[in-house]
Amino acid sequence: MNILLIGSGAREHAIARAIRRSPQETNIFCFGSSRNPGIFELVHEYNFGSITDIRAITNFARKKNIDFAIVGPEAPLEVGIVDELKKINIPAVGPTKQLAQLETSKSFTRNLLKEFYIPGEPKFKYFNNLKGVREFLTELNQLYVIKADGLMGGKGVKVSGDHLHSYEEAFEYCQELINIGCSFVIEEKFVGQEFSLMSFCDGENLAHMPAVQDHKRTFVDDQGSNTGGMGSYSDNNHKLPFLTDEDIKQAHEINTSTARALYGKFSEGFKGILYGGFMITKNGVKLIEYNARFGDPECENILPILKTDFVTICQAIISGNLDKINVEFINKATVCKYAVPNGYPDNPVKNQKIDTSAVHDKNCLYYASVDAREDGLYETGSRTIAVVGIGDNLEEAERIAEEEICRIKGPLFHRKDIGTEKLIRKKIEMVNNL
Repeated sequence: MNILLIGSGAREHAIARAIRRSPQETNIFCFGSSRNPGIFELVHEYNFGSITDIRAITNFARKKNIDFAIVGPEAPLEVGIVDELKKINIPAVGPTKQLAQLETSKSFTRNLLKEFYIPGEPKFKYFNNLKGVREFLTELNQLYVIKADGLMGGKGVKVSGDHLHSYEEAFEYCQELINIGCSFVIEEKFVGQEFSLMSFCDGENLAHMPAVQDHKRTFVDDQGSNTGGMGSYSDNNHKLPFLTDEDIKQAHEINTSTARALYGKFSEGFKGILYGGFMITKNGVKLIEYNARFGDPECENILPILKTDFVTICQAIISGNLDKINVEFINKATVCKYAVPNGYPDNPVKNQKIDTSAVHDKNCLYYASVDAREDGLYETGSRTIAVVGIGDNLEEAERIAEEEICRIKGPLFHRKDIGTEKLIRKKIEMVNNL
């Protein structure tokens, strides 16, 4: 079986490992924008290019007799890679361009939930000019979020109290978005704890994954600016310490209702990874946003503890038979910590050498923004290496992740507090005080 993997980051490294664990006979063909040394040693062939170059990707897929594709990042989904592969009879684990709007357009998602009466919505309005902006900001009374209506690499969202400290700052940010030709959504700010809940989806049936909590802020105690994600954790019972069974059930129901709404609206099923970004509030579970693919770093938490054959799951997603297989995860806790360049995210050092030779278990490493050269590995300016600890409980998983990440040498830093009892206790207390 020839499988095309699109993307070359840590998420795709985790996907490649999951494919290689399959008892089925597979050849992985990777189309990526950089040479990921972890992926390189797992694949049959590696092709380099822009991951939004549809012609190059489809030509590569046709020449290699690809049976199906797995799309890692969001950018190829936005330009319609799944649609183009479909034209040459290559199915994909990933939604079409139309359905990927769930991630690529904030207004599309909000309007979809409103149209189909799906719970978890905030009060919101869409804007493509500044008319009515001041009035709506005032109406939300200091509790507002401004979201650029499009892909901004996780950096298009600004929140009152965190990034915006006055109505004037908020209005100026709206003006900045208009100046670059970007429409936006202003919505009510939720107060609570965020969590991610991803689901395999075949268009009709869903198989839910364990809940994960990502940490976007750069520094310890959730300080600093937002990043693509400094690390994440999942618990051995597949919940999180601050969530109840009812909270998990609500998130499951929102994902399921959203998949049905997409089919109801377009008569086309979402085939891929439905990733809900949620928040537990005093009024229950609310939806912050959707992504249309695996999260990074959440993917690195989830796939290593997947018990069911990942290739079989992909085949079931494509064929619409996800309800015919039992998707299981082992009862282990995971903690993922990202090593990132000094100065990240605003002014990261680049082209500096790093050394992973002292790491005891190389299987805990997931390579991201690195360049493999003749004389070793170099960081290229973004998140560098994800390190995942797996244990019977969070304490053990965190200890493993922390010990291993400290063995990586170079101009790097990481958040030492992710997955620690102290930080998790603060999150539990915060939810209890809601």
